[in-house]
Amino acid sequence: MKKTLLFIAFGVVCGLFGAGVANLASRPPRGTAILLSPLPTPRLWIIQISGAVTRPGVYELPVESRGRDAVQAAGGLLPEADTSQINLAARLVDGQSIVIQTNNSITTPSAQRSEPLSIPIEPASAQDLPVRVMNINTATLEDLDELPNIGPVIAQRIIDYRDLNGPFTVIEEITKVEGIGEEIFKEIKDLITVQP
Repeated sequence: MKKTLLFIAFGVVCGLFGAGVANLASRPPRGTAILLSPLPTPRLWIIQISGAVTRPGVYELPVESRGRDAVQAAGGLLPEADTSQINLAARLVDGQSIVIQTNNSITTPSAQRSEPLSIPIEPASAQDLPVRVMNINTATLEDLDELPNIGPVIAQRIIDYRDLNGPFTVIEEITKVEGIGEEIFKEIKDLITVQP
């Protein structure tokens, strides 16, 4: 009799266990699935550059690119390029056409009319753009990127240097940042300060 009860109890326990496993296996998963979206494709601007550059053509450049980026994409300026007519710091716009004139170019009004989409980069006069002296101890990456020959990579190095070493005490200390030599320092020294 005891054996029979044990077999019945064992059978009931096995049945309950099997029913529990079957119930868990048949349940739909809880929660909602996480769907991963593809990374957004960075937007690019289409810029045409012609004239006194190594490789004239149409180039795709990142949004917020400047004149120097278009010139670099085209392989740089030719020796005969008229650099007095170029503002390499000017922001570009999508669809812009840049014509780099040569020192011996003669631009006539009829030639300008024949290429209505040609928008040369013109130098900014002192009246157009007031000189802004930037505090390199508080400037943001975007601010530093506006300095001549300082792109986003070197701008980030400046921020990393001051985060690691503390604020700059004199402007000459910026030459300790990798990528800033004496030539670049000469170009930016009148545009930077360490004063609040």
